[in-house]
Amino acid sequence: EDKSAEEEEVSGGVFRRLWSDPPTLDPHLTTDTTSSGVVVEVFSGLVTMNTDLQLVPDIAESWDIDDTGTVYTFNLRKNAKFHDGKPITAHDVKWSLERAVHPDTASPVADTYLNDIIGVEKALEGETTEIEGVRVIDDHTIEFTIDAPKAYFLAKLTYPTAFVLDRENVEAGGRNWTENPNGTGPFKLAEYRIGERIILERNENFYRQPAHVDSISMNLAGGEAMAMYENDEIDITGVGLFDLDRVLDPNEDLNKELIIAPPDFSVSYVGFNTSMPPFDDPKFRQALNHAVDKELIATEVLSELVEPAYGILPPGFPGYNENLGGLEFDPEFARQLLAESKYADPDTRPRIEVTVPGTGGTIGLDLDVIIEMWRQELGVEVEIQQVEWATYLEDLNQQRFQAYGGLGWQADYPDPQDFLDILFHTESSINHGAYSNADLDAILEEARTEADLEKRVSLYHQAEKMIVDDAAWLPLWYAGERYVLIKPHVENYRVTPMIIPKLKEIRITDG
Repeated sequence: EDKSAEEEEVSGGVFRRLWSDPPTLDPHLTTDTTSSGVVVEVFSGLVTMNTDLQLVPDIAESWDIDDTGTVYTFNLRKNAKFHDGKPITAHDVKWSLERAVHPDTASPVADTYLNDIIGVEKALEGETTEIEGVRVIDDHTIEFTIDAPKAYFLAKLTYPTAFVLDRENVEAGGRNWTENPNGTGPFKLAEYRIGERIILERNENFYRQPAHVDSISMNLAGGEAMAMYENDEIDITGVGLFDLDRVLDPNEDLNKELIIAPPDFSVSYVGFNTSMPPFDDPKFRQALNHAVDKELIATEVLSELVEPAYGILPPGFPGYNENLGGLEFDPEFARQLLAESKYADPDTRPRIEVTVPGTGGTIGLDLDVIIEMWRQELGVEVEIQQVEWATYLEDLNQQRFQAYGGLGWQADYPDPQDFLDILFHTESSINHGAYSNADLDAILEEARTEADLEKRVSLYHQAEKMIVDDAAWLPLWYAGERYVLIKPHVENYRVTPMIIPKLKEIRITDG
């Protein structure tokens, strides 16, 4: 990621892609991949991940960890600057973290990603504006103290909640400060027209190797991605179900532009709010799991673009358990579980509503088929409600849904804690289904500080099995291999299994 001393020449050009309106551009409020795909290019933090998913220095050029494993001292780059050329100091880092955890910021994720730092809980509750465990030593040195040694702490700091903001910019801009953000990342926000486009321009003041391209153009107006790619309006597109055969044909010109990338680290699922009837009964949730024939859907409906998921952690991810059983398709057992549940009688069973993101039109072929399977195998009727993506995220964070689909969880950093603990611990602020299991919590808490890697993985295997057996979710799919078309004039674009800053590496050639 860091280049040698011989500075390379900028290559220029514009990289064009299709994107959607981000629900937010405020790093401290970012909870979704649509937002973070833009945020990680405009802002940055002390550390980041490179395209090989290794943790590398960013605003901090180095750090030390004391013998207890709880005190981290970061040394900031002397040349680190905001977009306007103003130097970044340790005071900016401290202020940014305090803003992220301030009750007025109302971040849905600050607790999740920053709560290892001593004093964060008090700040979130409004008892103090400063964080006890964050100490400025001098302009270029800052110290964090965490509550126990945790192998994944640095990785959590790559998430946008820990990004550094310019206090003057945020305070002067008020609620609309993100319209003109003075960021720190490799690109500046040059233009944002809702529903039309986002233009990012290269930051010439970037404290590391600046981007090669002049700008990134993100088309937000929607449209048929494949047609836009073939009309040369965008430089990259994923290949969907309907175009796959054509693109895989070696005689087709497009085939030369095809990249087959490894799956991303994600799992899609239907979530149940386990505090709301009928999902407060594990037998009812288990019945719904056993009534779905995922193999059939993967083969017949989704052309094997996905892999059926019976667990939570995706293949290839640290802690993945290939021996995890999971709740397989077994309609007879499903009917037995339903009969034993307290919602066996359809006349007294609460109405069931599954909320999905989107506006009108299709809800996803897989969900259509799943609902039909529930109806046929169990006689369970389900209604669908659709809401727009930004509202959906807000309601999800408030645990307002009885059940919810049409989404997945993509890794933020390569550690099992990022799935099992963040999504299922009772106290986690992004446990959207209000799932609560004291035995599970105890295992997750032990795994946080377990120093022996084998023991730690075995704890996560136990935790995952409990979650799956208790049917906290209906896990659906792990991503399959990804089929991506990239124009020949684009070099160095890496298809990565999670969101990381990577657009500065791209080159546009005249090819």
